[in-house]
This record gives sequence, structure tokens and C-alpha cells, in this order.
Amino acid sequence: MRIITGKYKGRHFDIPRTFKARPTTDFAKENIFNVLTAYLDFEGTTALDLFSGTGSITLELLSRGCSRVVSVELDRDHHRFICECVKKLGDEVCLPLRGDVFRFIKSCKQQYDFIFADPPYALKELPTIPDLIFEKGLLKEGGVFVFEHGKDYDFSGHPNFSEHRSYGSVNFSIFTLAAPAS
Repeated sequence: MRIITGKYKGRHFDIPRTFKARPTTDFAKENIFNVLTAYLDFEGTTALDLFSGTGSITLELLSRGCSRVVSVELDRDHHRFICECVKKLGDEVCLPLRGDVFRFIKSCKQQYDFIFADPPYALKELPTIPDLIFEKGLLKEGGVFVFEHGKDYDFSGHPNFSEHRSYGSVNFSIFTLAAPAS
């Protein structure tokens, strides 16, 4: 796993072979971040990485200058790996949490400029995640939520849906929370 750009560009981390998580491919990650530059500047933003898996997105967000990154991962070994990677970078603006994403969403009182979620594609609750994010008010006005999912899902009817991008077998739905018109 490698960091695509930013202050840690080119850094590599070897993912243990025992991991069940599939990191977002470099190709898909690079392309979605290129698209996101039209939506926001990561420098100084607050970010939330849900279902962090290997921590690939968390590390990319740190490299791009986010002022705070919260990473939520349930699996103990994956969480430990994310903590080790963050420690190797020496970046202190990251808070890797070990826990259930749905419990985190229900109890979270903070808002974020950017949210990324990459749940297991077979997760039965997967279609409910965009609604949960917006119902719980986790995204700040002007914020962006990127949802990685399988090809069988279509979120274009969601009121906050902005666009869909597909890179091979990786699909991203992008949601935004516009500031109210004055």
C-alpha cells in the first residue's frame, strides 16, 4: 500500500497477508482524489474515515494536510496496523478508534468537512449508511461524503447525491451538503 501524494508521497506500508480487508486500489484512490480537488481543499479540513480497513484512505488524508483525521475500524488487527502506520509517520492529528461504525455514528457529536466510508460490499446495512450520515448530522455544511460500494448499488435518488464515479470494480458515490440559500 502506498501514499499517492502530499507530504508523505511515496511511502509504502506492507499489509499483512492475513488481512481480510481489500484496500482501495491505487488507481481508484488516485482518481477519486483527483475528482475531489474540485470539491474541497484537504489542507486544514477535518476528516472521518469509516470502515478504515488497512488505513489507506486515513494515511492519504494525513498526507494531504487534514488538520484532524478520525479513523474507525472494528477489526483489532487492522486497527493495530493503522496505529502502527500513523506512528511511523509521526503524525499526531490522527485518532484511530477501534469500534463498530454504526455505534460510532449514533454517538458521534462532531461534524466533519470530509467523510469517507468503505464498508464491506456484502454488508447488509450498506444501503442505509448515506441516510445515517445525514440524519445524524455528521457532515458540515459545504462538506463532502464519499461512499465506496459495489456496482449493484445506485444512490442517485438520494437528496444529497452529487455524482457517481466508477474505476474498474470500484464504485464511488459522492454526496454533498450545500449551505442553505440565503
